[in-house]
Amino acid sequence: MLQTLREKKLYAKFSKCEFWLREVGILGHTVSTDGIRVYLSKFFAIMSWKTLKNVSQERNFLGLAGYYRRTLNIFGLISVNRVLIS
Repeated sequence: MLQTLREKKLYAKFSKCEFWLREVGILGHTVSTDGIRVYLSKFFAIMSWKTLKNVSQERNFLGLAGYYRRTLNIFGLISVNRVLIS
């Protein structure tokens, strides 16, 4: 990675770099050698979403939850249940 930065004439400040980490948290996700996981707080926020009252709210919820569909294996179950409850 450092070689790629050098080739592109980009520079990293050493004091802001961390090396040999097993996992890194970034933008609400944990990235590790095992893959990408969503922070549990994001998962619980989706699960505790208030009751949807109209089509606009359903679209908003599905848009938000859809962002996490690659990392939440039960996305289909969550989205169907939340929309059917309303």
